[in-house]
Amino acid sequence: MKSKDSLLLAAALMAAPVCVQAQTAPDHETIKVDVTRGCIDAVTGIVYSQITTPKDNRTLQMTLLVPRTDKPKPAIVYFPGGGFTTAAHDKYIEMRMALAEAGFVVAAVEYRTVPDKFPALLIDGKSAVRYLRAHARQFGIAPERIGVIGDSAGGYLAQMVGVTGDDKEYDQGEYLDQSSAVQAVTTIYGISNLMNIGEGYSKEIQDIHASKAVTEALLVHGTAFASYPGASILSDTAKAMNASSMGHIREGLPPFLIMHGTADALVSPVQSAQLYKALKEKHNDVQYVEVEGAGHGDIYWFQQPIIDRVVKWFKEKLGRN
Repeated sequence: MKSKDSLLLAAALMAAPVCVQAQTAPDHETIKVDVTRGCIDAVTGIVYSQITTPKDNRTLQMTLLVPRTDKPKPAIVYFPGGGFTTAAHDKYIEMRMALAEAGFVVAAVEYRTVPDKFPALLIDGKSAVRYLRAHARQFGIAPERIGVIGDSAGGYLAQMVGVTGDDKEYDQGEYLDQSSAVQAVTTIYGISNLMNIGEGYSKEIQDIHASKAVTEALLVHGTAFASYPGASILSDTAKAMNASSMGHIREGLPPFLIMHGTADALVSPVQSAQLYKALKEKHNDVQYVEVEGAGHGDIYWFQQPIIDRVVKWFKEKLGRN
């Protein structure tokens, strides 16, 4: 049996702190990090519109990049290109992420394509804008500051959303109490007049654009079937211009940034030049940037000077947080 003193000594030793000398691993490294960037949350699979007809039922989705800040933020809607046949909205992440890092909520939006006819894609684009306004509080959006951007066919859609403003003809679906007008438009090698996409190219290319099978003709007139032989985009000037931004130019439109490559062999630079001239003649705020040597959707459009130019412009037109 242990003595009372021995028990007290053992208890004291057990209660005493134990000092262990830290052993530094041979490859141990310490870095100092300066906090220079915030967090961005990606919200995927958002159904912003459901299209239901007697023959079809489909959903349209968007992906959001949301800067994790408490202040209401301006928003930008991105419409992808795809020749009016696809709308793979989760691409061009370089541009979208740069805009999100600059403080914008960025929505990448799917829309209907051929064989759906105009104005289906315009109805979708305006539905996306209304959805964001209706859910502005949920996603931290300043609803009075929404812009659009698109490349190629997406640039066409960005233009159309911009020039139609609060035209109720194209406001269909949900959240009709919300405005579909936007406050800034960037169009990258976009299409402004469906009737002269090939202007300035060879006769062979222009003949293709005059055919009944080219995508702009299918967009406006639909596909040939049974007794309907199809129609060229040139067959109905009024219909083609109603489906083109050049047919809706007026004073009081939102600011436009127009960008086009000088070596674009798919969509003629004439598309951007004529849009710039028409907007300028109506005293709108418009800037036109030619990118020397750039083609259609090639590597030039992913370079930092292009991205920085777009980010800077949207900051000027929609304001900083």
